[in-house]
Amino acid sequence: MEGQEKPRKRGENNNDKPYKGIRMRKWGKWVAEIREPNKRSRIWLGSYSTPVAAARAYDTAVFYLRGPSARLNFPEALPVGGGGCGCDGDMSAASIRKKATEVGARVDAVETAMRGGQHKAAKEMKARGSVDRVDLNQIPDPEEMDGGLN
Repeated sequence: MEGQEKPRKRGENNNDKPYKGIRMRKWGKWVAEIREPNKRSRIWLGSYSTPVAAARAYDTAVFYLRGPSARLNFPEALPVGGGGCGCDGDMSAASIRKKATEVGARVDAVETAMRGGQHKAAKEMKARGSVDRVDLNQIPDPEEMDGGLN
């Protein structure tokens, strides 16, 4: 029995896959997908520059599919009043994909800006912790946005 590797079990530390529901492509992009309940098909959640963005897209999808009891990568990122998922429990794969890719794209933009040092405001937001408290599942209200179109 010497020289044999123990099989990896689920839940053990795996540096290749830091979060549930994501994987890294050969060329370095992170992708997210999730299996539809009681089906063999998968919902494609997108391709992202950072593993955090892919994981947040996965979290959004699993939350809409399984509700508040879902096992998330970032449970602290749920809305504060997040008792329910804000849906009737019967969302289509297309609507789940749309919501998940919106969240993933926003997180990817913030993470990429902070990693590259491109955006001073993004760094300040992370330092204050306000990035983690933003409800990325909410559609922005145009009246609250500071677009400078006045």
